[in-house]
Amino acid sequence: MICLLMVVLVSVAAADRSALQTLRQLDALYPELEHSRTIYVVENAPRLSVLAEPSKVIARRGGNATLPCKILRDENLAPNRKMRIKWTKLTSDYLKEVDVFVSMDFHKRSYGRFHGRVHLLNSSPSDVSLVITDITLEDYGKYKCEIIDGLEDATTVVALDLEGVVFPYFPRLGRYNLNYYDAERACLEQDAAVASFDQLYDAWRGGLDWCNAGWLSDGSVQYPITAPREPCGGRNTVPGVRNYGVRDKEKNHYDVFCFTSHFKGRFYYLMHHSKLTYDEAVQACQKDGAQIAKVGQMFAAWKLLGYDRCDAGWLADGSVRYPISHPRRRCSPTEAAVRFSGFPDKKHKLYGVYCFKGHN
Repeated sequence: MICLLMVVLVSVAAADRSALQTLRQLDALYPELEHSRTIYVVENAPRLSVLAEPSKVIARRGGNATLPCKILRDENLAPNRKMRIKWTKLTSDYLKEVDVFVSMDFHKRSYGRFHGRVHLLNSSPSDVSLVITDITLEDYGKYKCEIIDGLEDATTVVALDLEGVVFPYFPRLGRYNLNYYDAERACLEQDAAVASFDQLYDAWRGGLDWCNAGWLSDGSVQYPITAPREPCGGRNTVPGVRNYGVRDKEKNHYDVFCFTSHFKGRFYYLMHHSKLTYDEAVQACQKDGAQIAKVGQMFAAWKLLGYDRCDAGWLADGSVRYPISHPRRRCSPTEAAVRFSGFPDKKHKLYGVYCFKGHN
């Protein structure tokens, strides 16, 4: 045993001398190198991966979009007809995934509200990009492309963004009267959806300043400030999106930030021989083959189409507003905005009406 140990030690010593000699030779050839070296060895690199370029796609409501996903597969892998392609949508809080589309060989299936609106592009065997048609407000968000090939699997995430506008909203009941579920319904009733943080952040960067806190789609409550002042976080604070954090969706009550996008139809001010009560306004639009317009439709027409009208008119929620794209004296002189005149008594015969006539 002693002899064996001596042989091992001699071998180790010889190896150390050889390694030391090699290091000395390297030092002589490359004197600028540091003595401490780290060597990274990569083994068993993945034989399957997926790529999404670009990682963000911008579309509009009612249009189509292609979410990119390309398979990068080791050529040594045998062809697999049973490769599984799965697309899911991540919820705004990232706690779960919603099935969108699954494909394996000749078997293909779309799910839920995506049924009949999604298919694979299939421009090449490696292209499994997802095509979404007739895009809705609810389609906004992040999507995961997952490939399962035997024991190999890979995923990538693509964001679908929408052209649109964020607007703060509260109902006739007044400010801070909406729990999260009430807020969802309120936005839906005004042809909109609860805005995400990213949408609110982009709106803030675009100049949105609003001092009342509102729900966002992830369950948080926030508000955007471009001009710091005492009632809105303090005069000495920096501009930004103020965050109250995630709140109880049933017990806590705030306003809401809604998001809407392009619409299919015509938004217009109805020319009428006299001013109208709210009920008369509803009937006047119906007589014209339309419906009384919603708040989201006014914001979309103002922001996305440049609609400009200095006449205050009834909207579906009983509020009175008017959109100004070109500020001027007596018509929002300082800024382009949708001007809000409140929720007057519906029996007041003081206003016109904005109508919306949809078409496919």
